[in-house]
Amino acid sequence: MPELPEVEVVRRGLARWVRGRTITSVDILDPRSIRRHALGPEDFAGNLEHATVLDVVRRGKFLWMPLAMEGTPAHEPGTGVALMAHLGMSGQLLMQDPHVPDEKHLKVRLRLSEADGMPEQLRFVDQRIFGGLFVTSLVPTADGGPGGLAEAPLPEIAGEAAHIARDPLDPHFSFEDFYRKLKSRRTGLKRALLDQGIISGIGNIYADEALWRARLHYARATDTLRRADALRVVEAAREVMSDALAAGGTSFDSLYVNVNGDSGYFARSLDAYGRTGQPCRRCAEAGLAGVIKREQFMNRSSHTCPVCQPRPRNGRW
Repeated sequence: MPELPEVEVVRRGLARWVRGRTITSVDILDPRSIRRHALGPEDFAGNLEHATVLDVVRRGKFLWMPLAMEGTPAHEPGTGVALMAHLGMSGQLLMQDPHVPDEKHLKVRLRLSEADGMPEQLRFVDQRIFGGLFVTSLVPTADGGPGGLAEAPLPEIAGEAAHIARDPLDPHFSFEDFYRKLKSRRTGLKRALLDQGIISGIGNIYADEALWRARLHYARATDTLRRADALRVVEAAREVMSDALAAGGTSFDSLYVNVNGDSGYFARSLDAYGRTGQPCRRCAEAGLAGVIKREQFMNRSSHTCPVCQPRPRNGRW
């Protein structure tokens, strides 16, 4: 499933191509991909046709496009609407020209107003149909800050994303809020990193990578974590996700691509995730015999080095 860096790569690509453009028509090729829009296909298309895309916003792994509706004056903060995109396991948002043949798993096509040198269609492609599109309401942010990363951030957020915390790449992320929530839990560190109410956008891959860089085991009890350790984890998460962004994200197969259809290549730089049985690069540089180990964790897996990430005596899942 795409994680924060992959969704941010998509957001940046979309912002370049769709900001300020009007949706001229909507083709729904598979209604299953708009099942989250409760009022059905006609209402979905009716809300989008002749609406102008104001921006592309991301918080954590949530992505939405605020809309200006035709003939409607600028809305008061918290009263607007947006097109929400949920990528799921295999969703792709692709910018294409009309002459490009339809993709095999094309579900929804949005035609955009003409712009010099820009593709005219935004296509939602989804092989496994776990993702989808729907129109949603915007609400004021709880802290009065921007809803998420955007070119022109506003203090409003898609209702479905209002419950999640800010992510490490958000300029308004508060370490103090994060540390307070962390210390109030009696759980393991990785479980806390995956809790979107504590910190958003960190999935299984980047949790393993951040913990490896911070030299901490996933079972470390959060209520025993020192401020310096917590800060090291946040900085490691921010660093690894920034590195992934620079590489275009992490692609293990053809299902994750950016808006141009290109895959990311950060998978080549992973230090822990997916390296079971291989030497720990940090230990190897220090002349130690650490080997990456895979363990079952919450119906998935965790990858650690037993030498430089020793399991704590009183760890928690």
